[in-house]
Amino acid sequence: MTRLGALLSALVAVFMATSGMAHEIRPAYLDMRETRRDEFAVVWKVPAQRDMRLGLYASLPKPCVEKAEPVRSIDGGAYLERWTVACAGGLKGGEITIDGLRSTMTEALVRIEYESGDTEVVRLMPDAPSFVTAGAQTGLDVAQAYFLLGVDHILSGLDHLLFVLALMLLIREPWMLVKTITAFTIAHSITLAGASLGYFSLPQKPVEATIALSIAFVASELVRMKPGERRLSEGYPWVVAFAFGLLHGFGFAGALKEIGLPQSDVPLSLLTFNLGVEAGQMIFVAAALVVLKAAGALGAIKPAPARQFGAYMIGTAAMLWLVSRIAGLAA
Repeated sequence: MTRLGALLSALVAVFMATSGMAHEIRPAYLDMRETRRDEFAVVWKVPAQRDMRLGLYASLPKPCVEKAEPVRSIDGGAYLERWTVACAGGLKGGEITIDGLRSTMTEALVRIEYESGDTEVVRLMPDAPSFVTAGAQTGLDVAQAYFLLGVDHILSGLDHLLFVLALMLLIREPWMLVKTITAFTIAHSITLAGASLGYFSLPQKPVEATIALSIAFVASELVRMKPGERRLSEGYPWVVAFAFGLLHGFGFAGALKEIGLPQSDVPLSLLTFNLGVEAGQMIFVAAALVVLKAAGALGAIKPAPARQFGAYMIGTAAMLWLVSRIAGLAA
């Protein structure tokens, strides 16, 4: 257990360091909404902690002139600026740049909503921190942008990934794992679609806290596992996955609401975001299975002790998130 213990200890440190931030690891976000012809309400959101913010700055096309001094604030884990600009001749063909992005490891999301209802969504990376606005996007462009956003969201959502990992440790039969992951997928797809389209909703902060509690629950079930004894969660893990999957779907919907859906392509963007979430989830499951099999082949894993150690690791991270998020309810 020495090698496995060292590996899991390192993972514990990572999860503890990121406790409470499982859904705060988000890109910088520039939102521009055309409120009248050639006039845009701008929101610039940058990841921040306390009074410290990332040194990222939105540079708009030269014809865009501020109509008033930006209003600045700190909201939770983000630094916000809000202002209005008038862009003579519109935005089409203008270049938007995120200054400082090249020297970071993060990315920036730019969303422009035009008065016509057309929406343009672009991801900017450190090696490509600028783009020229097109004024509209094709359906394929929209699908690609939202698919990649879905992949990014699930792979940066440590709490969702930890829940999936806990399910994988709980399940011993490959076919049952397939059924359980499928149940989780169906469940969070239902609430993701319903919440994103406005049919129902839940407050985001309590949802995030309850997601942490769901991870702690599965971890506690892992701890209670005994040879020759099958608990309800072991016999019917797909029921647990479906029930908590409904809850996790509200978490995905919160991220999608922050980005927004283009009025002209709501079904397409919603579908491709969800497919991106599923693709990212499958990437994680495949990678975890490869690591576990490789460790087992090297003799680094004895199933029962490793499962117990993993359960305590997951439970510790989940409880740290839970305490942090409950404290955040009063903020």
